[in-house]
Amino acid sequence: MNTHPQVLDGTGAEISGLSAPAIGTPRTRVEGRDKVSGKARYAGDIPIERLAHGAVVTATIASGRITAIDPSATLASPGVIGVIDHRNAPRVDPEAGSPFFGPDGQLQLLQDDQIAHGGWPVALVVAETHEQARAGAERLRVSYVEQPHDIAFSPGHPAARPALSAFGPDANKGDLDAELAASAVVVDESYTTPAQHACAMEPHVATAWLEGAVLRGIDSNQAPYGIAAQLATLFGKPLSDVRVQVEQVGGGFGSKTGLGPQLILATMATMLFHRPVRVALTREEVFLATSARPRTDQRVRLGADRDGRLRAIGHEAAFEISGKSEFIENCVEIAKTLYAADAIRTRLNVVPLNILPVASVRAPGTAPGSFALESAMDELAERLDMDPLDLRRRNEPEVGPVSGLPFTSRNFQLCLSEGARQFGWAGRDHRPRRRREGHLLIGTGMAGTSFFTTAFPSSATITAEQDGTFTVAIAAIDIGTGARTALHAIAADALRVGWDRIRLRIGDSAIGPAWQAGGSLGTTSWGWAIVAAARDLLEQLESGPALPVSVTSDTTEEIMSRPHRERHSYSAVFAEVAVDPATGEVRVRRLVGRFAVGRVVNPLMVRSQLTGGMIMGLSIALQEEVVRDEVSGRQVNADFAGYHFAANADVPFIDADFVEDHEPDDPLGMKGPGEIGTVAVAAAIANAVWHATGKRHRELPIRLDRVIED
Repeated sequence: MNTHPQVLDGTGAEISGLSAPAIGTPRTRVEGRDKVSGKARYAGDIPIERLAHGAVVTATIASGRITAIDPSATLASPGVIGVIDHRNAPRVDPEAGSPFFGPDGQLQLLQDDQIAHGGWPVALVVAETHEQARAGAERLRVSYVEQPHDIAFSPGHPAARPALSAFGPDANKGDLDAELAASAVVVDESYTTPAQHACAMEPHVATAWLEGAVLRGIDSNQAPYGIAAQLATLFGKPLSDVRVQVEQVGGGFGSKTGLGPQLILATMATMLFHRPVRVALTREEVFLATSARPRTDQRVRLGADRDGRLRAIGHEAAFEISGKSEFIENCVEIAKTLYAADAIRTRLNVVPLNILPVASVRAPGTAPGSFALESAMDELAERLDMDPLDLRRRNEPEVGPVSGLPFTSRNFQLCLSEGARQFGWAGRDHRPRRRREGHLLIGTGMAGTSFFTTAFPSSATITAEQDGTFTVAIAAIDIGTGARTALHAIAADALRVGWDRIRLRIGDSAIGPAWQAGGSLGTTSWGWAIVAAARDLLEQLESGPALPVSVTSDTTEEIMSRPHRERHSYSAVFAEVAVDPATGEVRVRRLVGRFAVGRVVNPLMVRSQLTGGMIMGLSIALQEEVVRDEVSGRQVNADFAGYHFAANADVPFIDADFVEDHEPDDPLGMKGPGEIGTVAVAAAIANAVWHATGKRHRELPIRLDRVIED
């Protein structure tokens, strides 16, 4: 039975004899029923025989060293099997890290008596049950010698230094100072954003055990193959002797892209106690011991002629990092790509502090960077007495503004025009504080952005089975985005068969190398590998071989041989807010976004992705911030009561849709839709709040106390 929808011609009549392609057809996710019925199994749900449980003990100081650990009360607790700390923990490779950033100190758990930050894991208590492990952990006595800690972030910090250049050098196009001096209107302002957490619904959970020489792991993560490779390096094992699997992931948003403390500690415990061990972090431990987005301080300088033509773009950003590891919060990326200007200069600095190691959190770099640049663009439009939309239209580049490379496709202007039309932007009075509804002030604002897109090498294996089905295996992972459903569609079309003839295997490092679910590059990278394997398999099947027959294809050569061009997704976001000046409350009434994200595999899921991203952007604008105690150095709002983010009552009407777009350097015409939904929202809301109140907010979040009027 053909389960595809009918294929219609332009008049709506069915085209006889054709089946609709799976790509482009809206489908509910293949695992959706299991998720809503409770049948889906997450990392903490998988039954393992003889399973023991580990509970983490974290440091109560932000800097110093451990002077003593007294485990006597813990070892006397019911069910406790043992305690692991720096005195008996297995040794790990001190050079283990990532190819981008080098050795990573946050992987060096329980290796010495030094405390890197408040919440640093200092011990693991292992017991027969989760509750017994927690009870034992509460009885562990740890003594410290405290040393002065430094969590005071500022761009002028004496420890500030240039960031790594793994994402490319600073921009140095033209003479910025001369172009600013020659400009009729100049904006020179600073914008700050706080540290933020990913706040995935599922806490970090891992189980580790040994099968002979093979280290097995079930872990909630975004990169099974990459994490298996990191784990192998860390513990000095060949990659063939490490296997990491996961069935379902309850969200990640960047916090599960790297090797987390849960899997490191579970691995140590299974090595010492020769039992499978599961480590499930509490919500507080997720906040204290897994990665966050860093605080940023950004200076943006814009210079323009009276007609709005940009002469100068200067974007300097500083962000905090931990002294334990490097990271690049690339806030200045869109300053190099979004608008044309005679001079463009970017600078990126880091400030090492006694804080939790920072890493990717939904749209890293671009989310805080777009808030700064797009707020500054709105300020420039204000000073020019110009429509902010027209200002952006007048500065469209013909080629990459810094690189000089041609664009593969660039539909930013289409996003602007379609978004403005749907929102009803025409006729807007651009002067602030002009609209009222009773005691409420009403304003509208907009912002745009670009988001880097590409594909990374991956491998896929496809087997033609004797029963006429195809088994498609790739070490991809579905972190809740619907990747399973998208890959199923890609495989069906690539193999030219019906949906029900595809069997998909993902979430297993043993399948082979594959990119992570991160950077909005997962499905794009995996889809390319599936297309390559399908092409090679169909060629082999033409000779009529005996079944089953398998083909494994790797996309490294194809991807690396692409021409040098600028590849980006684009968006435009429009917001309407109502502000109560007496209470400081900001209510977002409408959000409209239009996105150029390449060929859309599943319109239903992509709209869901974009809508979810816009909700995250709303949270960033109005609510999210990590608060650290200056005395202890620890995060004080390390739970869902104190760390605020958007709930249902905060979410307005959201209209998220995509414009016609295609990526010519991708075999499927795809770009990543995952993170771009978040990026421009904070600036659009901040600009709308200015339009409502006449007050600029250059610091996020836009809290009640920052809005309230006397």
